[in-house]
Amino acid sequence: MARRGATLELAVMGLLHDTPMHGYELRKELISLLGLGRVLSYGTLYPCLKTLVRAGFIEADEDRDVEVRGRRNRIVYHLTAAGKEHFATAMEDSGPATWDDETFSVRFAFFGRTESAVRVRILEGRRSRLQERLEHVREANQRGRDRADAYTRELQRHGLESVEREVRWLTDLIERERNPHPDPAERPGSP
Repeated sequence: MARRGATLELAVMGLLHDTPMHGYELRKELISLLGLGRVLSYGTLYPCLKTLVRAGFIEADEDRDVEVRGRRNRIVYHLTAAGKEHFATAMEDSGPATWDDETFSVRFAFFGRTESAVRVRILEGRRSRLQERLEHVREANQRGRDRADAYTRELQRHGLESVEREVRWLTDLIERERNPHPDPAERPGSP
């Protein structure tokens, strides 16, 4: 799943894994999953859905329970058996693409369906990528410190602290994943 749009497809399949949804419901859930700052237009969603239908990973059926006068029935999307298998296979991937900013959050949202060893590889890869980024940002900040005004320096400090906080969070998650607490309610994502 390295091509453009693959992250959205993974998110769609993950959301449809448990329950069928209308396009409108799916869009709301995707916006929630992908983050408030992310806008997801129907012009992006529906081509993705069509691609997944053509691939046989989801099916689109008319919702006969909802009739709106003068309008066609709403379409309900659900994951097929092939879609569930494809989703499971995709979730086993722990390569460098899974550590990227866009992909990581979607992967993390569905970590409950991922083996522990895969989770650890993804978390370690993400942490390593962020630690490299920290090193480069620190070097760049030092080189440009004299030329930057107070607001630029403040923005740089904010970015640096955000990445440092995520590295600490990842380190904690890796430790908990390697040494799980006996109480399953203590795990991330537990109710």
